[in-house]
Amino acid sequence: MTTANPLPWAEARETAWAAGFAAKPAATELPFGEAVGSALAAPLVAVSDLPAFPTSAVDGWAVAGEGPWHTNGAVLAGQVPEPLKPGQAVKIATGAQVPEGTEGIIRLEHSEVQYGSVTGPAAREWREAGEEAGHGEELLPAGTPVSPPVVGLAAAAGHSTLPAHARPVTRMVVFGDELLTTGVSRDGRVRDSLGPMVPHMLQAAGAQAGPSIGPVEDTLEAHVAALREALDDADLVCTTGGTMVGPVDHLHAALAEIGAEYVINTVAVRPGFPMLLARTGNGKFIAGLPGNPQSAVIAVVSLVAPLLAGLRGLPLPALQRITLAEEIPGRGGFTHLALVDRAGHRLGHHGSAMLRGLANAAGFAVIGPEAVGAEGSSVELATVPGV
Repeated sequence: MTTANPLPWAEARETAWAAGFAAKPAATELPFGEAVGSALAAPLVAVSDLPAFPTSAVDGWAVAGEGPWHTNGAVLAGQVPEPLKPGQAVKIATGAQVPEGTEGIIRLEHSEVQYGSVTGPAAREWREAGEEAGHGEELLPAGTPVSPPVVGLAAAAGHSTLPAHARPVTRMVVFGDELLTTGVSRDGRVRDSLGPMVPHMLQAAGAQAGPSIGPVEDTLEAHVAALREALDDADLVCTTGGTMVGPVDHLHAALAEIGAEYVINTVAVRPGFPMLLARTGNGKFIAGLPGNPQSAVIAVVSLVAPLLAGLRGLPLPALQRITLAEEIPGRGGFTHLALVDRAGHRLGHHGSAMLRGLANAAGFAVIGPEAVGAEGSSVELATVPGV
């Protein structure tokens, strides 16, 4: 296997997402914590009226009939009150069930209590049963991203689980004899930064990150063995390095050995060239990230995050926008992903092997092919999962 004509960056994002969406697993009923970050696989329906009974919207006095009203106890949230008779008043807490027979509620701050009676302006200060939703009513359509507020609504509507697509399991395979996992770079070997960093990005993008493998010896046999080990229990394997066709770049040959086929083989983007996405015969994915750290992050942004969104039934992650504070050059026929801060300034230390600029970035300003990012122009911004 060798590299091919690079795919335009925007098309590569869409292709990776579509591959994931087509391969998303069957939805299951997931606990709330596991459903967050996925998409509803079926409409969310109220299994009871919401609220289920009339509830007070204020702290006050529930009254019936004509006043002044004789005070007669209190109703707290969680209690089932006795019906009110004309001329009676009960103190009621916000959220408590409104007693049958109540004709109005006097806010505490507007009430006056003397000699066992209460007076004040009474109004309809409660939420009726079913005011927010009726039993069986659709609250949210299928495809809605499951956020914390969606979980809150589901719980209020009577649910304990949600129909959603489970988090894909991911594993990292770090290639390279030259990498160290502890200490400082020395003796011609460099400290691995991708193994500690990328799994957190995968988790932020909606995956469950399993233990990393490597550094893996720079031989074809070791590459094949590591890929097979990772694919045993992962839906997506992210590899680092080996995406070129140099003397120790064995990824392409390893993909051929395990019978994987390309979904994307190189993308027209700088930094980040080359990257790839492949699929095995049993529907698992391998994302080949370049070995240079910033290029690897761009591959996560460009291919992996869209793929993971598709696998969870979510839409293609939306790009944000940013106004450039200075001119940013293009990269000819390639899309240029330029590190910028939140004010739209291009950051220093933006080489493909550097992480210092990335650590302070708002994301990557997207400068299209054959274009220049003019000062003051509004351009798309690709953000990094977890940043």
